[in-house]
Formats: sequence, C-alpha cells, structure tokens
Amino acid sequence: MEAILTIKDLRQAIQKRKADFNAAGKAGSVGLVPTMGFLHDGHASLLQRARQENDIVVLSVFVNPTQFGPKEDFSTYPRDTERDLQVALKAGVDFVFMPDVLEMYPRKSRSSITVSADVTSKLCGASRPGHFDGVGLIVSKLLHIVQPDRAYFGMKDAQQVAVIRTFVDDLNIPVDIVACPIIRDTDGLALSSRNVYLTKEEREQALVLSRVLALADSWLVEEQNDPNLLRKRLIREIKKMPLADIDYVEILSYPNLAKPEEWSSLDNEMIIALAVRFGKTRLIDNRLLPIPSVIPVNRKLAGSFK
Repeated sequence: MEAILTIKDLRQAIQKRKADFNAAGKAGSVGLVPTMGFLHDGHASLLQRARQENDIVVLSVFVNPTQFGPKEDFSTYPRDTERDLQVALKAGVDFVFMPDVLEMYPRKSRSSITVSADVTSKLCGASRPGHFDGVGLIVSKLLHIVQPDRAYFGMKDAQQVAVIRTFVDDLNIPVDIVACPIIRDTDGLALSSRNVYLTKEEREQALVLSRVLALADSWLVEEQNDPNLLRKRLIREIKKMPLADIDYVEILSYPNLAKPEEWSSLDNEMIIALAVRFGKTRLIDNRLLPIPSVIPVNRKLAGSFK
C-alpha cells in the first residue's frame, strides 16, 4: 500500500499499476472509495467490496472544505490519519490519496457542478445551501483524477448518492456508481464519524431512528398505505425522545426525491429519510421501501421529455 499526496504522483502510480496488470493479461480495473477520513466499519465495508470487484483499489481521504457551510464543523471534523491507514491496510487498499487543501484547490474554483434543485433543495440540501455543489465539485474532481471503473458510496447519505448518480449520468462520466448498504452498530445506530460526539444519553435516545425505520413497513400498512399519515406517525414517535430535535422527516420517491403528490407511474421506490439532532450532533438515517401499488395519492402519468 502506498500513501500518496499529489495528483501527479497518484496518476502515475495508477497508470504504472494498470500497465503491470495489462502486461499480465488482466484488465487492471480501478475502484475508488472517496471519504473524508476518520474511517469506521461502514467505510471498511466499501473498501472490502471495492477489493472484491477490482484489480486496483484507491481510497481518498480528504476533508473537503467546499461542502461545509460557514457555521458547520470543518475545523473540528474528526481526523485520525494513523487509524485511517490501518483500516486501509487491513482492507487491502493499493493507494491512499491524502492531498492537502492546496493540492485540490490551488486557487478558488472557477467551475462548479450544480444538480437541479429537484434533487438538491430537499432533505439535507434544505438546511445546507451549497452543500451539494461542494460534493459535486470534489467528487467530479476525484473521478477525473482517478478515472475509476467503479466508485463506491454508502447509502446512509442516500441524497448524496442520488446527486452523484444524477450528474454522472447527465455528463456521461464513464464510471459505475455503486451504492452500498448502511452499516449499523450492534445497537442499530447507523455508523457515522460524528457518532463520537454523542453523550451516553444522547446515543441511547438516538436509537429511536433505527427503531422507527425498522417498523416503517408495518406502520405503512396500518396507515392504509398513506405516506403522509406514516410521516406524521414517525414524527410522533421520534418526539417521544426529549433530546430529539427534528430537522426533517420526509417520505419521497427515490432517486427522484419527489413528494407523494408528485409521484408518477415511473416511481417504484420511496425513501423514508430522517435528520435529527441529539445535543450538538446531527444524525441522518433512511430506509428504502417499495411504493405500494395502491396509495391514496393521485399518481401522475409519466410525462414526456421536456
């Protein structure tokens, strides 16, 4: 495993390794796992899948300033380089790309990746203006630098996956975006680098998120397949936790992120997406479910291309 600090060195290393595989009659396929570091078992699961499916695995570790708002936690975002390298080594990573900010942004960017507000203005995007522009910019840069065959992202941030798939498809970037399942701790809490900020009491109350999501399918049936009634029930249950401060509880189509009254005959899956603060820690979680064949909303006929 090699730790690499510059774009030039990474490109050269990948090309040399690919040439070695090509000389041996192999494809030299490349899998990329972009992260902001402070790796946990969720990241490790992405690396393990990339290792299984590719000849070469690249892990990027970069806390990206362009996706943080002015009042968000860029300076205090947890970092642990030594642990990150140990996780990468155990997972069989070939190259760990660890640039500094000046390497990725030697000057203020004059270009941007902006995905339609239909996808970016809801859920996390509603309270974090510009966040997904920052995500789009850094992921686009990494895809062009590494030129992977596959890139791996966790479904805990399902909106991020939807945003990335949208611009990758729209811009015909030749990469497969692989969405991987949410990894949970033994108590059900979705793994996150921010979980370390939770107090014992906050963590105990935060388990309400995974509990309500686990019951959502049966509750949907009890609520006559009405997503709006299910949403109200989810909110009531979460509010039973005195430390819970709800940012959003939404039920939308996936990956188009349309509201129930806007669902069309092309929408087959819905996402139940939650963002709730416990103390100073904002947690997100979600679950995908099939849209029931009969729901009490007027589903529009699929429109023509406009």
